[in-house]
Amino acid sequence: MTDYDVIVVGGGPAGSMAAYSAASKGAKTIMLEKDRDIGYPVRCGEAVSDTGLRQFVEPKPEWIAATIKKIRMRSPDNTIIDFKSLMAGYVLHRRIFDYALANRASQVGAEIQTRAYVDGLIVEDDIVKGVKYQYMGEKRTLKAKIVIAADGVESRIGRMAGIRTAIKLHDIESGYQVTVGNIDIDQEMIDFYVGKNWAPGGYLWVFPKGDRMANIGLGVVGSKAKDYNSHDLLHKFLKEHYPQAAMLTSVCGGVPVAHTLKQITGNGIMLTGDAARMVNPVSGGGIVSGMHGGKIAGEVAMEAIAVGDVSSKGLAEYPKRWRKAGGKNHEALHRISTSIKDITDDELNRIALRVSKIPREERSVLKIFTVVAKEKPKILLDVTRAFVGA
Repeated sequence: MTDYDVIVVGGGPAGSMAAYSAASKGAKTIMLEKDRDIGYPVRCGEAVSDTGLRQFVEPKPEWIAATIKKIRMRSPDNTIIDFKSLMAGYVLHRRIFDYALANRASQVGAEIQTRAYVDGLIVEDDIVKGVKYQYMGEKRTLKAKIVIAADGVESRIGRMAGIRTAIKLHDIESGYQVTVGNIDIDQEMIDFYVGKNWAPGGYLWVFPKGDRMANIGLGVVGSKAKDYNSHDLLHKFLKEHYPQAAMLTSVCGGVPVAHTLKQITGNGIMLTGDAARMVNPVSGGGIVSGMHGGKIAGEVAMEAIAVGDVSSKGLAEYPKRWRKAGGKNHEALHRISTSIKDITDDELNRIALRVSKIPREERSVLKIFTVVAKEKPKILLDVTRAFVGA
C-alpha cells in the first residue's frame, strides 16, 4: 500500500513544477518543504528572462520587482560597457513567485506540507518507496511509488539514495548576496562586475528590485575560495560603491555550475533542479532550467507509474528528455564557463577596450562574445557548439 503516487521533496520552482506536472496528469502527489514558508528564505539573485518564463507560465505583474531593458558590464580596470538587451528580462519577487507556482500545483490537486524536514528514505528491495520526515517535532513516514528530490544544491536525498552528488571545487561558486535599500540605481539596468578584484572566477551583480532597492551579490569559484572570501569582498564593494545602503537581508550558499549529474535517477527516485546540477553553468541561473527539469520529471514519473515500472530503467526517459530539452546545450555552456574562468584580468581589460570601440547601438551579447573569441579562440568553438547543439 502507498500513501501517494509521487512525493516531491523541496518547494522551489523545480519542485513545484514537478508536483504540478505529476498532479495534472492524475498522480496523487504531495510536496514536502522543510521551511515554514514556500519561497523563503530566498537564495537567489531572482533574475529571469521573459522568454524562459513564458515556456511555463504567463508572467504576472505582482511577481515582478523590476523589468530589465539594459545591461552594463565593468572590467577589472572599470571600463564600462553598456548596451540594450535584445531580450526582455525580470528581477522577480521570488517569495511571491514561488508561492504562485506552489499554488498552481495545488490547483491541480497536489498537496503541500511545510515544516516537513525529510531526514530519511524508506528503501525496500533496493527500491525507494517513501520518506521519513519530521513535522513539528513528530516523526512521520509516507510511502509513494516515486520520490522526486528537488532539495537544492545540498541534495541530501540523492546522497541517501546512494547517488553520487559530489561536486568539484571548480564547478561550484561560493555565493553571498544582500538585499539593500536606500540606493539610487537605474531600475531598468542590471550591472555585472568581472575580475579578481570583484569576484575571482565568477562575477558580481547588482540587480534592481524597485523602490530604491537592489539585490547585490557575488560568486567566487570554489577553487579560489580559500584565498578570497565572498562576504568580505561584497562588503568591501558596498563600502566603496554604496556606503549609504541599508542591508535588509543577507544570504549565502553554494551555486553549482557543473555538468548535470551522470546519474539523476535510481530505483523509485529522481533528482531535479539544483539537486541534479541543472543550473546554467555560465550565468549561475537555475530558475528556468529547474522548471524544465521539474516538468519533465513529473511527466516521466506519471508515465512510469502507469506502466508499473519505477526502476531506474523504467525512468530512463527522464535523462533522455532532459538532454534533449536543455542538457545537451548545458554541456556546451559548461565548456564555455570553464574557458571564461581562465580569462585573466589583463585579457578582460583588453576585451572591454575593444568592445568599448563598438558603437553603443551595435553592441550585443553576441558582439561581446565575438570579441572574446578573438582574445580566446577556444571559446569560439564552445560558443558554436552551444548554439548549434553540437
